[in-house]
Amino acid sequence: MKSILKFVTAIGAAALALPAAAALNVFACEPEWGALVQELAGDKASVYSATTAMQDPHRIEARPSLIARVRSAGLLICTGAELEVGWLPLLLTQAGNARIQPGSPGYFEASGFVARLDVPSVVDRSRGDIHPGGNPHIQTDPRNIARVAEALVPRLAQLDPANAEAYRARGKAFLERWRSAIERWERQAAPLKGMTIVEYHKAFVYLDAWLGLKEVGTLEPIPGIPPTPSHLAELVEAMRRSPAKAIVYSTYNDSRAAAFLSERTKIPAVMLPFTVGGTDKAKDLFGYFDDILGRLLGSAR
Repeated sequence: MKSILKFVTAIGAAALALPAAAALNVFACEPEWGALVQELAGDKASVYSATTAMQDPHRIEARPSLIARVRSAGLLICTGAELEVGWLPLLLTQAGNARIQPGSPGYFEASGFVARLDVPSVVDRSRGDIHPGGNPHIQTDPRNIARVAEALVPRLAQLDPANAEAYRARGKAFLERWRSAIERWERQAAPLKGMTIVEYHKAFVYLDAWLGLKEVGTLEPIPGIPPTPSHLAELVEAMRRSPAKAIVYSTYNDSRAAAFLSERTKIPAVMLPFTVGGTDKAKDLFGYFDDILGRLLGSAR
C-alpha cells in the first residue's frame, strides 16, 4: 500500500510540474500571423505555422502533416485574398474540422480587415498571377498588422472565453507598443520617401504605400512568371537611362536575376525579409520591420 501511495504521489507531482496545456490550438498559414497570435495570446495558445519565410506562400504542398494540424486546430488564421487558394481548400476539405471552416468563428482571414491595394478591374490570366481580391501581401505595412490585431483580440476572446481578459490585456499592451514602434519607424524612414526601386515580385506594394517608395519596374515580366533574358535586357537598358536606387527581392526569391541586374547597372540589390523569420534579425514582428528599414536605409546611403 505504501508503494502504491508513493507511486500516486509521484504521478501527481509530475503532473503539477508539467506546463498547463494551451487553451487554443492555432494553425497559422503564414509566419506573420503565427507571430501575431503569439504576441496576443502568449502561453494561452499553441501556435503552428504552415509555412516559413523561405517558402513562397502561393505554392505549398497540402501534405498529410498539414492536414493533421488543421484537423486539431481551434483557430485557423490565414491571409486570404486567394493567397492560399492553391493549397488551403484541400487542407480544409481533407481535415473535416467544422470548427475552422469558412464562416465559422474559428476561421479568420487577415486581409478582410484591411484596405487592399492593386484590386484589378479585369481578371485576365494573360496578365499573370493576378489576385481578384487585390494584392494579398498585407503584412509589409505595420498599420495593417495593427488593424488585424484589433480584429483578432475579440475573436480569440470569443473562441476561448475563459481567457478573454488575458487576450484583451495582452492586446492592449501589444497595440500600445506597436503604435509607438510605428511612430519610430516612420521617423527613421523619412529619408526613404520617393526612393525608386525595382522589385522582383509585387510583394511589397503595401510597404511602398506606407513609406512612399516608387516602384519603377519588376524582375518578373508579369506577376508569377520568372525573369526572362529578354525582360532583364530591357530592364538593364531602362535602368541605364533612369537608374533606380535599389533592386529589392525577398527571402525566397532566386537572387540571380537581382544580381544580374545589379552587376550591369551598379544599382545595389537588397534582400528584404518577406515575413518573420526571413533573417536572423527578423525573429518577431518588431524585428521584422526593424530589419526591413535598416536594409533599405543602408542601401539609400
